[in-house]
Amino acid sequence: MKRILLGSRRALTTILGMFFLSSISYSQEWVEFYNNTRSLGMGGAGVAVTSDETALYRNPANLGSVRDVYGTYFDPEVDASSNFVNQVTSQFTGKAFDLQTIRDILDTNRDQYYHARMQVTPTIVRRNIGFGLIYRNQVHAMIESTGTTMDTYYQNDLGVALGANLRLFDGRIKIGATAKAFNRIEVINPTLSTAGPFDLSTVGSEGTGLSIDGGLLIQIPWKLLPTIGAVVRDVGDTVFDRKDGLRLRTTTRPATVKQSIDAAISIFPIHSNEFRSVWTIEYADVANSRQDNDNVKRVRFGFETNWRDVLFFRAGVHQRYWTAGFEVASEKVSWQVASYGEEVGTTVNGLTTNKEDRRLSTKFAVRF
Repeated sequence: MKRILLGSRRALTTILGMFFLSSISYSQEWVEFYNNTRSLGMGGAGVAVTSDETALYRNPANLGSVRDVYGTYFDPEVDASSNFVNQVTSQFTGKAFDLQTIRDILDTNRDQYYHARMQVTPTIVRRNIGFGLIYRNQVHAMIESTGTTMDTYYQNDLGVALGANLRLFDGRIKIGATAKAFNRIEVINPTLSTAGPFDLSTVGSEGTGLSIDGGLLIQIPWKLLPTIGAVVRDVGDTVFDRKDGLRLRTTTRPATVKQSIDAAISIFPIHSNEFRSVWTIEYADVANSRQDNDNVKRVRFGFETNWRDVLFFRAGVHQRYWTAGFEVASEKVSWQVASYGEEVGTTVNGLTTNKEDRRLSTKFAVRF
């Protein structure tokens, strides 16, 4: 009888455990290949506003709006959660992207979201063409209350990008494309055991992919220069099957990136000879490649004021959360700062609980 009761308890525990795990969807953050401090300060919008070297990644059609030859020698960009400082104060060793270090930090900060991103994108552009290098490292993670598993999303990208644009009807219509070749190391595991291992060759995936983004801009020659923009990202899906073992040998390849479409409209008021602004609204992932039912996450609204191309103020709304930022620029150097909120809510039994992860992003660039 005792054996029967013991067996029944074990079976019940197993069933409840399986139900609990199957009913929980972990953090719902949207991960993008590229984002930058300027657009994050403007609600994450960039499809119909970018006219600098970042057009290579945000919307290649905007390469047709570049006025001269310029780019960046050195442009480190970092962002992190607002609770990052508290999380790392006692244990941080300079390894913000090391999974073992993150596990140690979060073990004393359970149920707290950890996010860190760093990228450098030296780029050279001129009207209708651009070339860039990109190195990007990003991780977000959280250890649940029992301390047994860590919800982990890690990406490390190294690659090159080449963009080109075609101007039609005196530039009123611009059609552009960016081809990218990059190697990715990735860990996507919502139940990574906190007991280890944590070395990337064991828990990670690695591979090289080729991708193409296509962009369109239509600018109406009216006073406010109303602009309609769209970008198709990862045309035909990006699969990391071209080359493995370039930086790491693993038994699996990174997840396929599904094709997605972003669309936007913008206006560009000129208030005086020294003061102008940008206003834009954007709708992300029009075709719902992410299969996410939270439509509010798709809406991005932002504006930017510009005084003499020296001082910029930015604000907006990103995934129902406010954003703000500023930039101080000279001919050769610029410094940008932005604060934004990211939706990292969870879904339990089909019901979504919204949760904001407040972040700070900054970029310092040396330009030519």
